[in-house]
Amino acid sequence: MSMHRSLLRREILPFLFSFLALILFTILIDAALHRAGLVAVGRWLGIPGTVLILASFGYSARKRKLIRRGGAKAWLRSHEVLAWTGVLLVLVHAGVHVHAPLPWLALGAMLINVLSGLTGTWLLQRSRRRLEARREDYRAQGLSEAEAESRLAWDAVSYSLMRKWRTVHLPITVVCGGLALIHVASVLLLWGWR
Repeated sequence: MSMHRSLLRREILPFLFSFLALILFTILIDAALHRAGLVAVGRWLGIPGTVLILASFGYSARKRKLIRRGGAKAWLRSHEVLAWTGVLLVLVHAGVHVHAPLPWLALGAMLINVLSGLTGTWLLQRSRRRLEARREDYRAQGLSEAEAESRLAWDAVSYSLMRKWRTVHLPITVVCGGLALIHVASVLLLWGWR
C-alpha cells in the first residue's frame, strides 16, 4: 500500500500538478488582466510566449550536438521551464477571445503537445527508475551481472521503446509549430496596418 502512495506522490501528482498549475495560472493571469482593464496586454503575450517556446528548443539542439556546452540534464530542465512558461503566456494570449478556427486548432495542438511532453517525460523517468530498481534488487540478491541483465532483458526493451516516445512528440510539435506559423502569418496579413 505504501508503494502505491509513494507512486502517487512521486510520479502521478507532480505530473497532474504541472498541467493543472498551467491551466490555473492561465485563468488567474487572464482574470487579473481583465480586472485591471489590461485585456489588450494579453494580446501581446503571444510574442514573448512564442520566443520562450522557441528558446526551449535549445535542448533539441543540445541533444543533436549542435550545441556542445552544458549538461543534458540542465538543457532538459531549461526546456521544461521555458516551454511551460511560454505555453502559459500563449494560453493567456489566447484567453477566451479566440473567434476563428485556426487559433483554436493551434491552441489545441499546443495543449496536446504539452500533454505529450509531460507524459513522455513522466513515463520515461518511471521506466528508468523501475529498470534501475530491479537491477539493484538483482545485485542485492547476489546475481551475477550477466544473470541480472538476462532477467532485465524485457524491461530493457521496454525502456528502449519508451525512449522512442519522441517519435510521437516530434510530429505533434511540428503540427503545433505549423499551425502557430499559419496563425502568425494570417494575423500579419490581416492586421490593420494603418
